[in-house]
Amino acid sequence: MNTTTPRVFVAATEQNVGKTTTSLGLYATLRRQFRSIGFIKPVGQRFIEIEGKRIDEDSVLIRDTFDTQIPIEDMSPIAVEPDFTRRYIEASNSEYLARRIQNSFDRATWEKEFAIIEGTGHAGVGSVFDLSNARVARLLESKVILVTTGGIGRPIDEANLNKALFDAAGVEVIGVVMNKVLMSKYEYIADFARRGFARLGLELLGVIPQERMLSEPTLQDVCGIIRGEVLAGAEDLRSRAGTVMIGAMQAANVLRRLEERTLLIVPGDREDVLLAAIADARDPHVRREHGIVAIVLSESLRPEGAVAEMIRKAPFPIIASPMDSYTIASRIHSMTVKTLPGDSEKIDRIQSLVSEHVDVDRILEKIGAR
Repeated sequence: MNTTTPRVFVAATEQNVGKTTTSLGLYATLRRQFRSIGFIKPVGQRFIEIEGKRIDEDSVLIRDTFDTQIPIEDMSPIAVEPDFTRRYIEASNSEYLARRIQNSFDRATWEKEFAIIEGTGHAGVGSVFDLSNARVARLLESKVILVTTGGIGRPIDEANLNKALFDAAGVEVIGVVMNKVLMSKYEYIADFARRGFARLGLELLGVIPQERMLSEPTLQDVCGIIRGEVLAGAEDLRSRAGTVMIGAMQAANVLRRLEERTLLIVPGDREDVLLAAIADARDPHVRREHGIVAIVLSESLRPEGAVAEMIRKAPFPIIASPMDSYTIASRIHSMTVKTLPGDSEKIDRIQSLVSEHVDVDRILEKIGAR
């Protein structure tokens, strides 16, 4: 196996804390120092079909964003299908999977000057089929960065627990990147977290502030989660929903409570609210920072006649869903928002955040790649 290319393994203390965000930002920043960078996500749990192969969606994001010139099957050698664990327990073949990962790593790093390895969840994820993040990092002879969420007590506790697993596997954790830190408490949290991690022998390598836009779903994402049918404005489904609001009040009160990029949920028979919202959006004399980005009609209720015609010509997307208003709002609030290929605004912002708030030079120094 390739043991010469400098590499770093990006792990996390739990799911959805910003591991992919960190990997993407690191890749962009490191391109200023290395002409060619390899990428691999050895074990993926969220995948899409590409030419009959199941490929982890984060590998597709990196490939499409940076044109990696790496066979996509080598960037994502193992995709954990729904029955993968059961089949492995029935007839395990640990050596075969380990060799597959190492061989894919060799191809993904061929003639590359640096390599980024993205893990899956916390250090122990994959243990059931003998491919925990700790073991994979060991197989690929890589040092590790831990990504944690913002805070003080919980991130430090979780980092300590994860570090123990990596220590047991003989893998060095070089430090921590803390993500989603509230700007109102940024300096305070960074100071105490740095001191707290130091007590565990961990260096705080970066503190990334919370960025609201990164957690806002697109209207296209919303359609998928609520089984939505687009009645108008299909060309604007890439817009992001900022605030979710249920319009269970008189039209005038709804308009007064609008916030930035409000996704308004309202039954289709509330014609008063629909007409007021459409008229308000078209009024050239109304100048507000806040406004409606889309309307979702709940419970498959749809207006008829003249109101239906106005909906078809609405100045923002209108989406119909068979679910009730509460279920729609709950599903949107519980969504895991992923960065997808083509989310250029998000990708540009991620690159800026990592470049500004993560000490990449220190990371390179700690893995001996300066």
